Amino acid sequence: MTLILLGLILWSGSHLWKRLAPESRDAMGPNGRTAVAILSVLGIVCMVIGYRAADGAVYWGRTPAMTGINNLMVLLAFYLFAASGKGTRVTRAIRHPQLTAVIVWAVAHLLVNGDTPSFLLFGGLLVWAVAEIFVLNKALGPRGAYHAPPIKSEIIAVVATLVVFIVAAGIHIALGYNPFG
Repeated sequence: MTLILLGLILWSGSHLWKRLAPESRDAMGPNGRTAVAILSVLGIVCMVIGYRAADGAVYWGRTPAMTGINNLMVLLAFYLFAASGKGTRVTRAIRHPQLTAVIVWAVAHLLVNGDTPSFLLFGGLLVWAVAEIFVLNKALGPRGAYHAPPIKSEIIAVVATLVVFIVAAGIHIALGYNPFG
């Protein structure tokens, strides 16, 4: 569980660095982006290795109903993430669709993974995403004007969502975690 925690610290710290300590981040110039990327990748590696090796108390497991709800929520999370990149219409209602996607994804995973390593990993990423939204909203101030994107952006986001969902499901199955029960 120590590796999960280290990964969360690296991930959260690297992403919050720009907003919480802008002077030190700006002092690095373009190298700051590289540092964030390296720390983020290290954080992900630590979280994955730590989660796969972690053991802890189990409070609940998967049920067919929760598995279905989880899959729908993950599909929504993937759409929100894709929508942010294409600037689709959902961005009119949701200011930070990528971070909202992380929140939805984390809650979905907590529904079907009721063990302490999952509480740490998915709960930690949930807390990070909520904190990031608050920090960003404070730094960015009020929202600007909304401009409706072309329908092509919506179609691309939906297609990307389906492709990523299929790929993610395939990876889960290959790792021995069938997301369909």
